[in-house]
Amino acid sequence: MTTQPSVLRADARRNRERILVAAVHAFSEKGADVPIDTIAKAAGVGSATLYRHFPTREALVEAAYRNELARVCESAAKLLADNPPDRAMRLWMDDFIGYLAAKHGMAEALRAAVASGADPFAESLDKLTTAVATLLHAGTDAGLLRPDIDPLDVGLSLAGIALITSAPAQRERAGRLLDLLLDGLRRGADR
Repeated sequence: MTTQPSVLRADARRNRERILVAAVHAFSEKGADVPIDTIAKAAGVGSATLYRHFPTREALVEAAYRNELARVCESAAKLLADNPPDRAMRLWMDDFIGYLAAKHGMAEALRAAVASGADPFAESLDKLTTAVATLLHAGTDAGLLRPDIDPLDVGLSLAGIALITSAPAQRERAGRLLDLLLDGLRRGADR
């Protein structure tokens, strides 16, 4: 009996990543019923390669969603490494709105995955709250953000902004609302 190696070869890792990016785009743009061959073609791989990584549509949907979740959560540390904490928070907010737009576009495919028994959302809230907390703590430590903010409140505020500005034509309004939210997070704001 052979077992799959726990670490993918570099080319297999690249293929997997291209598949996940193509899947998010396809599910977001074309819905849950997009043909798997369309996703494989967009990723530049054959259907067999796609099925080697993701044996079912539900497995692909779940992995694509989790990959987007990991990407947005991991971006917090990267943004903090390159920016002051308040700027990192604002850039992350934009990234989060993009993540929610992709999730919204994938809603039908995610519902189908959940109906088949998958739970792509199992760790979402904890991971997102941790990312927001990381940004808030850095901002507090730098004296740029208020210390009394609950990370979950920020996440819920962002979700609300995303909900009311989900149309592409609303992107400018989303930016203004994110600026207002950040102003509210700044240390020393009058209350």
